[in-house]
Amino acid sequence: MEEIKGKLFLCATPIGNLDDITLRVLNTLKEVDLIAAEDTRHSIKLLNHFEIKTPMTSYHEHNKVEKARYLVEQMKQGVRIALITDAGTPGISDPGEELVRQCYEAGIELTSLPGPAACITALTLSGLGTRRFCFEAFLPTDKKEKQWILEELKEETKTMIIYEAPHRLVKTLKELYEVLGDRRITICRELTKRFETAFRTTFSNALKAYEEEDPKGECVIVIEGKSIRDRIEEKVMASREMSLEEHMELYVNQGLDRKEAMRMVAKDRGISKREVYQYLIKNES
Repeated sequence: MEEIKGKLFLCATPIGNLDDITLRVLNTLKEVDLIAAEDTRHSIKLLNHFEIKTPMTSYHEHNKVEKARYLVEQMKQGVRIALITDAGTPGISDPGEELVRQCYEAGIELTSLPGPAACITALTLSGLGTRRFCFEAFLPTDKKEKQWILEELKEETKTMIIYEAPHRLVKTLKELYEVLGDRRITICRELTKRFETAFRTTFSNALKAYEEEDPKGECVIVIEGKSIRDRIEEKVMASREMSLEEHMELYVNQGLDRKEAMRMVAKDRGISKREVYQYLIKNES
């Protein structure tokens, strides 16, 4: 007889305001056999608020590998499990990704129920570019690894999103400022809560502001990416013997079409776009 398999439900929970929970998540939390929670002491408040009686078990960073194996075995026996984090969407900067990985390896069915995520909420609130972005979560504590990531972010043209605790915010802002320079940023705190703030500023002005006031609440730092123009100028300056073809390639690799790339190359070199065009036609033939 074919083995009956359960299912994993990744359930997004509010990041502050309890009204942000979805009806689908509420119904799922009531209907599953077991809820795996990052912190059962924290999650019991949510369940009590919505009068949900489903049993809970802990699933957190320190037991994620072994506990995931146990949960997968339960699902193989037909148990339906909902995974919730302390706040937001499971798998985003939390141990949920390990359980998801093991479910795929074991052939367990799973689904994700959309809902709140602090990174997306902060991005849309930031006033910075939203078309292209990258999410770094919390920067690593290891100094060498952190420096490596910061140097990588220095050249990033996408809007960047970083999480930080209030007691480490100033130190992190200083480190970012030293490597990235004085960028436009938005610091979002207490998202969806009563004292929600979106501080649209720069690294230097933020550091001045926090000299007088200690930040409170979990923070999301949204940082503007390096402009394509700045990247190109640096590369052109660093290679004065760059060929016209290489110069064109720089712009094309940044997503510009050939017509716009030719215009930018002509401007950089102080020549006409027609000269660029004729040179390329001659050398491509």
